[in-house]
Amino acid sequence: MTRLKCAAFLRQKDNFCILTHADPDGDALGSAAGLCLGLRALGKTAFVLENPQTPENLAFLCQDLTVSAPAENATLLTVDVASPRIFMKNPNFDPEKIQLRIDHHGRSTSFAPLEIVDPQMASCAELVYDILMELGVALTQNMAIALYTGVSTDTGCFKFASTTAHTFRVAAACAETGANLQPINQAMFDTVTLGKLRLQSWITGHTAFYADGQVAVCVMPMGLAKELGAQESEMGGLSGFVRSIKGVKIAATVQVQENENKISVRAVPGFDAAAICEKFGGGGHKGAGGAASTLTPEETAAKLTEAMLEQLNNG
Repeated sequence: MTRLKCAAFLRQKDNFCILTHADPDGDALGSAAGLCLGLRALGKTAFVLENPQTPENLAFLCQDLTVSAPAENATLLTVDVASPRIFMKNPNFDPEKIQLRIDHHGRSTSFAPLEIVDPQMASCAELVYDILMELGVALTQNMAIALYTGVSTDTGCFKFASTTAHTFRVAAACAETGANLQPINQAMFDTVTLGKLRLQSWITGHTAFYADGQVAVCVMPMGLAKELGAQESEMGGLSGFVRSIKGVKIAATVQVQENENKISVRAVPGFDAAAICEKFGGGGHKGAGGAASTLTPEETAAKLTEAMLEQLNNG
């Protein structure tokens, strides 16, 4: 769909429920909150479906916007969901009833009858902003805070290669509302908990390096966060920490969970993290991708390492 057709579809409906993915990040929750507030500004009924995996530091985004289950007549739509394999863990919705998908992942899996996907957007929040502008919504400070959180977190505070002039224009529009955006930067990029520090410390001693240190893989056992006194939500983003090690071009973490292993891959420009994740049924961007594996942790790590080395040699 084009932005124009997406806006026309949203105008036709009056009741919405917005879904996010499992282990939601700032872009998923910021996009959901911004869209929800924008639809409400048009006089429509809109809610974000509760996501039990929402990190504590991002809970403010959807405060007073959530509902435990969609209304019977609600139009279901998703934001920032690249694949049905990463749907949020909530039994109160039927994936078959999703009508619209709004996303920015270039490598993704189609699962809704109507979709607007723009891989040129560094964040889904940018695409949501465009749609709101097409709808004629006047950006409020609360919308700005939500969308800015999505834009800033998905671009690493504007340092990732995916950042474009459009990214800065959206950020500027958010700032022009007068919203206080500094606390978002402080909380997201300049604050770290002791639990997160312990996780990072553990990783430095348990990461395997290949190809003269250009490829790095860390397998994190189940229960690691609890063992180190960290929150499960603090496991997110650790692949980026591994990638930040000097000389590493492609990095991955494997988080062992009860029924599957969660894979997160990060890559510098010139390599494709999403292509690696596709081998496990996942997707994402060239710089960042995610997937899940039902193989054993050892088998997952071996297959993942092989794919990363192949990408390094052929990227």
